[in-house]
Amino acid sequence: MKFAYYPGCSADSSGVEYGMSMVRTAEILGIELFELDDWNCCGATSAHSTDKMLSLALPARNLAIAEKQGMDMLAPCAACYSRHRNVEYVIEHDPDMKHRIEEIIDKKLEGSTQTVSILDVLANKIGPATIASKVTQPLTGMKAACYYGCLLVRPVEYTGYDDPEDPQTMDEVMKALGADVLDWSHKVECCGAAMVTSRPDVGNRMLYHVLQGAKESGAECIVTACPLCMLNLDMRQAAVEKEYHTKFNLPIYYVTELLAFACGDAPETVGINKHFVDAIPYLNEVKKRAAEAEAQARAQQDKKETVTEDPELLQKKINSMIKAFEKGPDKMAGRLLDDESRASVLAEIISNDEKKRNKLAELMVSDKDKAVKVADAFVTGELKKRNE
Repeated sequence: MKFAYYPGCSADSSGVEYGMSMVRTAEILGIELFELDDWNCCGATSAHSTDKMLSLALPARNLAIAEKQGMDMLAPCAACYSRHRNVEYVIEHDPDMKHRIEEIIDKKLEGSTQTVSILDVLANKIGPATIASKVTQPLTGMKAACYYGCLLVRPVEYTGYDDPEDPQTMDEVMKALGADVLDWSHKVECCGAAMVTSRPDVGNRMLYHVLQGAKESGAECIVTACPLCMLNLDMRQAAVEKEYHTKFNLPIYYVTELLAFACGDAPETVGINKHFVDAIPYLNEVKKRAAEAEAQARAQQDKKETVTEDPELLQKKINSMIKAFEKGPDKMAGRLLDDESRASVLAEIISNDEKKRNKLAELMVSDKDKAVKVADAFVTGELKKRNE
């Protein structure tokens, strides 16, 4: 699988961990990334808030370059993905605007290249089963809230690969890594974006509601695929805690960081040590939980195998128990039932009914509690017959 790779401006700056883990994710899953030649900024928020043509021309130029490379373009950043998908939509539906854009960028646009999201690639093109097959240290016991934010799945006219109100692609990836994924109320709500800088009174309130929603759902961490969401939730979490007199202590992860970690990478390899909210202790806790769960599962399997490991030996034990019932029906009945009168009836059953005797002997070897219940049922049935 090959893609023209558009890292965007954040991959080597504010979202460096995303860039590091994106490259590792590609290596782990066998995705070939060819960085776009001479790419430029997509314009992000600045361009479309100041000049419509600029906001279209900037991503269109990247698409024209990707078309020359002959590949679809992978844009991990949610804003970059959104801006490129937006201009693709315009190019397809507005011929006049397409012509104007071509004149501005001095390049032809064939519409042969599609921008794809990392979530679309992981969930729909690679698939959870393939991802799960690469996992060596599963995220067992991790309680994760998957946070999509505004731009990864909306507007649906531009995206279309997931449900815009209840997306599942990131959830599926996290489940493939072994995590417990929680349903919660704010998975597609805005994190405040640039408002946390221009209007912190508004932006911080939006952040608070996202963090509080995750906490109330039982989440112990938040997972995202957007550099700005990551920056706000991670870097500004302490400020929100201070303003609202609370403590979240929610580590924030890129989904690609967790994929690399679950596939054996050390946290430092993909930049998890660079987070503002210390995200490594929780991963250590998850590793501990995973080890405990594995040990418990192994013990249960060993117990199961012990019962069935040697059918011949098991049959010898049953035969020996049958002889014990034959030689001492009163004694064996007393071992099964405390009530003397009922034990006396059971002793008669053991002496006179070979089938029931053998059944009780078999249960005494495999499940004594069940043997007691069956013995009691035999006596009850016998007493009913006698009273008829």
